[in-house]
Amino acid sequence: MSRLHDFYGGLLTSRQRRMIELKYELDWSLGEIAADLGTTRQAAYDSLRRAESSLETFEQVLGLAAQAEDRARLAREAGEQLDSLLQEGLGETLAARLERIKAIVEELGWGADR
Repeated sequence: MSRLHDFYGGLLTSRQRRMIELKYELDWSLGEIAADLGTTRQAAYDSLRRAESSLETFEQVLGLAAQAEDRARLAREAGEQLDSLLQEGLGETLAARLERIKAIVEELGWGADR
């Protein structure tokens, strides 16, 4: 939820943002959240579930968090390939490794136009 909040928190109401922050960043209980917001525990629970549902719907429709995770994975993989090349020396595998790095860069969309 914290990751989804990072991407889509701006699309929530200020009250929903506050509830997500209290629950997932500060690890407050529902009772603490209800007291902070001046509501009942049940109302806090219902509002929190609606906010979570909204964040999940935004991700299903837009997929920004998943795209960011894919880009981070590919960037890590490219870095690992480069590290491996440096550790092994630039032997016979250089061409194959450079082709893999090129494919990763293209998959990231970091082609010549970037």
